Amino acid sequence: MGQDLAVLHENTLPARAYYMPASTPLRDVVAARQDSDRVQLLNGQWSFRYCTSVRDLDEGFGSEGFDAAGYHPVSVPSTWQYTGYDAHQYTNVRYPIPLDPPFVPQDNPCGAYVVDFDHAADPAAPRTTLVFEGVDSCFYVWLNGRYVGYSQVSHATSEFDVTDALREGSNRLQVLVFKWCDGTYLEDQDKFRTSGIFRDVYLVDRPDQVLFDYFTTTAVGPDGTATVLVRGVYRDQAVETGLRLLDAAGAEVAAAAMAPTTEWHGYTHAAELHVAEARLWNPEDPQLYTLLIETPGEVITDEVGIREVAVTDVVLTLNGAPVTLRGVNRHDSDPATGPVVDLDHMVRDLRMMRQHNVNAVRSSHYPNDPRFYQLCDRYGFLVMSEADNESHGTQTQFLADDAWDNVVEHWNEPIADNPDWTEATVDRVQLCVQREKNRPSIISWSAGNECAYGCTFEAALEWMKDFDPTRLSHYESSYYRDSKRRYDYSNIDLFSRMYPSQQEMRDYLDSDPDKPLILVEYCHAMGNGPGDLEDYWKVILDEPRLCGGFVWEWCDHAILDGHTDDGRPRYLYGGDSGETVHDGNFCVDGLVWPDRRPHVGLLELKNVQRPARVVSYDQARGLLRLRNDLDFTHLDQAVDISWQLVCDGEVVESQPLVLDQPVAPHEVAEVTCRPRLPEAGRCQLRLEYRLRQGDALREAGQELGFDEVELATADPRNQHAARIAAPADGPSPQVVDDGDDIVVSGETFRYVFAKATGLPTSLQVAGAELLERPAEVNVWRAPTDNDSRIRLEWQRARYDQTTTRAYHCEAKVGDGQAVVTASMALVAPTIQPILRIEATWSIDGAGRITCRMRVRRSDGFPTLPRLGLRLFLPQAMDQVGWAGLGPHENYPDKRQASRHGRYQATVDDLQVGYLCPQEGGSRGDCDWMSITGGGAGLQVSAARPFSFNASPYTQEQLTAARHDVELQPSGHTVLCLDHAIAGIGSNSCGPELLPQYRVDDDEYHVDLTLLPVTD
Repeated sequence: MGQDLAVLHENTLPARAYYMPASTPLRDVVAARQDSDRVQLLNGQWSFRYCTSVRDLDEGFGSEGFDAAGYHPVSVPSTWQYTGYDAHQYTNVRYPIPLDPPFVPQDNPCGAYVVDFDHAADPAAPRTTLVFEGVDSCFYVWLNGRYVGYSQVSHATSEFDVTDALREGSNRLQVLVFKWCDGTYLEDQDKFRTSGIFRDVYLVDRPDQVLFDYFTTTAVGPDGTATVLVRGVYRDQAVETGLRLLDAAGAEVAAAAMAPTTEWHGYTHAAELHVAEARLWNPEDPQLYTLLIETPGEVITDEVGIREVAVTDVVLTLNGAPVTLRGVNRHDSDPATGPVVDLDHMVRDLRMMRQHNVNAVRSSHYPNDPRFYQLCDRYGFLVMSEADNESHGTQTQFLADDAWDNVVEHWNEPIADNPDWTEATVDRVQLCVQREKNRPSIISWSAGNECAYGCTFEAALEWMKDFDPTRLSHYESSYYRDSKRRYDYSNIDLFSRMYPSQQEMRDYLDSDPDKPLILVEYCHAMGNGPGDLEDYWKVILDEPRLCGGFVWEWCDHAILDGHTDDGRPRYLYGGDSGETVHDGNFCVDGLVWPDRRPHVGLLELKNVQRPARVVSYDQARGLLRLRNDLDFTHLDQAVDISWQLVCDGEVVESQPLVLDQPVAPHEVAEVTCRPRLPEAGRCQLRLEYRLRQGDALREAGQELGFDEVELATADPRNQHAARIAAPADGPSPQVVDDGDDIVVSGETFRYVFAKATGLPTSLQVAGAELLERPAEVNVWRAPTDNDSRIRLEWQRARYDQTTTRAYHCEAKVGDGQAVVTASMALVAPTIQPILRIEATWSIDGAGRITCRMRVRRSDGFPTLPRLGLRLFLPQAMDQVGWAGLGPHENYPDKRQASRHGRYQATVDDLQVGYLCPQEGGSRGDCDWMSITGGGAGLQVSAARPFSFNASPYTQEQLTAARHDVELQPSGHTVLCLDHAIAGIGSNSCGPELLPQYRVDDDEYHVDLTLLPVTD
């Protein structure tokens, strides 16, 4: 039952490179398993029975005469949990079983699979192997009643020679899969835990004597001539082997024959192919050559990318040029099928990544389908391929002293520094490296993830570097040091960190390091996030020894559980399937929704990673300095640039920007740009970058990003905002103090202020009431996932329970205005006042309200979520306009995807339906906003740019709900007018919010103008 560390595999063939042999050359290596005449896919409907315990398995399973009557049809590939068997469970760090390695529960669930298939013998290819590309967790195989073998390592290929068991015509294959095995302790990845045959199963027919494995490496000489070295090993005995290398047009550029050589890692033969003026592979121009390996009766078709990976002067280089990883972490994940993803799914992911300026992928935390790497070769993605090895749950062992330093001290003891686990750890690294060693897109191997460090990794990394010195080695958990002994880190090429602060990054770079720094995980994209991408990339672009990173992570993991009556998908996460050990919605942490709709965070990443950036603009001279942030391509060859002059949110002038000189990678060009500025108005110069020529994943003309530069004018105010704020001439309003309220009225309006709070309780214009509940001073927001730590302090400070009280409130009339003044405090149960406020409400004859509040934050309170007013407007007021950043939601540290403009939307359009409800939908840097409907309206401007949020839900509803589909409209349009709002950050699994994005000043001066109007 897979609890013996001495038995990792039984009767499996040695690990080899992935390829699909055929009798003739293949047109498309990615489609080779469908196109090859030597490959028979066994995917499809199999018979299946699920047993909650192996004790319930049918007697005689595996025998030739076994009767599978009563078994149910199931698709292969698939997993039990996504086909109605067992139960879903999401856990991040904790094991789903007791921490008792290598033992697993005795009542170990299992799945029994049976499939009948026909096979026709091919005299030219009489040897047949059976290949499983992914089975979770371990499995036993019988063919025609004959035991074939056993294997584990869920995301690795297992291959068995079944020649002697295979029959002409009808055959029966039986597979017994267990939910857990000793390998489960090495597969504790942050994901939904699934079981079953989840990748392709197929037969491969081959001649008796063939080239069994080969290893292709490339080197480039100073004259541009490349050497392609192919090492090989044969099955049983060598046969004549010819190699031909073809360019993209199909022309032969080199040829050679395999010849005996000094044995190296089991390879007995080698050949060199020399390519003059070689076209080098890089992510911006992924040139591939076709390699044909021809032996008697068989052809292997592969693709070769010629490139060299190195670290030069502590800088990651590709083909001698510095390269920056603009990457994401990607799991195999589909809301309907879980880890079962087909080719279209992979292409869709890669297309979206490339369209959003992503050039790198980490296969977190296991090897992907081998075709995924071939696609990365073809489309130009840099890959960190990670072994299927994570024992994170050993960190949760019970310790009397659970301080973090003591946890680190003992983390590696059960597995990572236990020699009993060395063979299993090395095996997983070898399975990862051996299968994908010929893929040019892979520039780095990762020995695993979050296992701590010890003798098992020292051995695995030593083998890795000895076997493949052409790529970089990586293992982030080597960062965690204990005091037990001095460990060997000499076989690790990259200094890797997860979620460091920018200060930590600078400290490392200032320490005269000998290894480049890589952010293997950063900017946790959970919920409304991430909010610190731009700040990270300012450091990355400024420091070549920081070679980039991989955002965590690509997609939200969630299970599609049907749809609501109005058509919305219903998604489940941890805890929604009755499991007790789970980690909630921590799996909903991607740049895209489960169905691959892009989050604003992905749009943010796209613009942060744009191909060019404005370095400076000298407005007086009309001189623009522009930097090329591409690594291999001249900017003038890759990008078309245009500029726009935006004034008060409207584009008033636009022209192409012509680069009259080549702009090499990382170089800065000076370009003249002189828009015709008006005398008045808030103006920005916007540059847009578009793809000059289309490629395999993008069309010509696709926008790649933009820059905006604020411009100076004689009167820099937004002129419409200035008109909203301009006081009206005419008679002063009337004021009546009835003891409880102050009533201010004019010809078309009537406003009521409660003396107990100092705030409006009624705003009527032309008989229409705007306030359905009294106005509030507002500091609360529904915590985002990235607020998960600070929310504990917010709630301890009772920010979610505040009310306003006035100590004094009075009114006077003069100079055409009524002025209501109030001394107030923001209070909450059991604690001292949070804010002290001196407020004035000035109302002119037209009903215009100018609200000025001097706000002092009491000592000792945590940073505020926001500061402003909350108004409960009629639900019919649902038409919103604004001049500011849009069209997407934006926050002080999450605004790179938004641009200044004049926008219109409905309240519903402004919502962002995060699967776990939270703060979202804010629009910032606004000069004015308006909201109308049902015969009434409200226009707002401010002395300085402000933010607003208009929603059908209250913050209280958003705070309480666990799923988006639970939300029901409050019956109001809830309008938050924010003088200040906290940034988003990535503190759900990253550093604290940067100081400049916190709402923690001692004093604020709020200055808002509100003009109720008729619609």
